[in-house]
Amino acid sequence: MSEKKLAGIWIDSEKAIVVKNHDAQNAFKFFLCSPVKAEIQHGNSSENAGNNAERTNKIKFFKEVEHLLTNSQEVYITESGKIQEELKHYLHDTAQFKNLTITLDTAQHMSDEQFLETVKDHFNA
Repeated sequence: MSEKKLAGIWIDSEKAIVVKNHDAQNAFKFFLCSPVKAEIQHGNSSENAGNNAERTNKIKFFKEVEHLLTNSQEVYITESGKIQEELKHYLHDTAQFKNLTITLDTAQHMSDEQFLETVKDHFNA
């Protein structure tokens, strides 16, 4: 098995499923992390306040995902919309991840176990 620290993310605007093969120190077999849920803002006083709250919540969401990717050397991101591009740009704008190898793909929503198998297949693990 690869000693490379790898991770896969299925993400949409409401949650992210992260699969990785490492903890803080060691690479071993792939496992599912607890899903990361996004905060959805409701009922703002103005469109501007709503946009600001949405932006703030998205950055908070990305930071929670980012925390799970610490020490990853390669990341596979898939989803059915455009949020993966935003996450890729966010990560590459972060000093720790600016040289991270990121592969983007598209896929319809799948079960956590199906996604685990998809990530293993992607990395030939």
